[in-house]
Amino acid sequence: MFWQYVWGNKSIFFQFKSGVMKLKILMLATSMAVLASCGPSYRVTDQTTVGIDVPASIQKSFITQYPNATMVVWTNYDATLVPIDWDLTGWPTIDQGDYEVSYSMNNDKYYTWYDSDGNWIGTAYVVNDYKSLPAAISTMLNDKYAGYSIVTVNKEMQKDRMSYEIQLKNGDSKAKLLVDENGNIIKQKTVTK
Repeated sequence: MFWQYVWGNKSIFFQFKSGVMKLKILMLATSMAVLASCGPSYRVTDQTTVGIDVPASIQKSFITQYPNATMVVWTNYDATLVPIDWDLTGWPTIDQGDYEVSYSMNNDKYYTWYDSDGNWIGTAYVVNDYKSLPAAISTMLNDKYAGYSIVTVNKEMQKDRMSYEIQLKNGDSKAKLLVDENGNIIKQKTVTK
């Protein structure tokens, strides 16, 4: 009896079926819109990711300075995401109107900063092989920081200066050093608990 009613009143069946179809199409369209809005807010062009509007002159300076860079991502400077101790470096103060670019080069992760006028502030990368540190730095660490172990090392380059930011730890005692290639301590921060 039920089937006879359904098949006998095809218009009700088709109305029900088309209503379900409309609902399915609406759900699919909504899902696609949500997924599209969850994607990254930047565009990728020729191995370069631009998350913000970076002046062409700054991008050109970067490409000239680092032609072998890959996996390039541009962002505005964010002090909470900087992998180095900005105060320790002594570099000029920059703000959110300035630019940070992260990239890979020679299998290392690099970071470079430019001010809003396009002036290069500096570049840093993580040194993973501590044995590759200059001998003078290793000697200084053995002499002045015996018992400390290296936590991290960043090599930092700025205009005419190359330095190493070294984080050390010995139990609860921590030290952060900025040293030149000759093992001379430029600045240091020490925390003892």
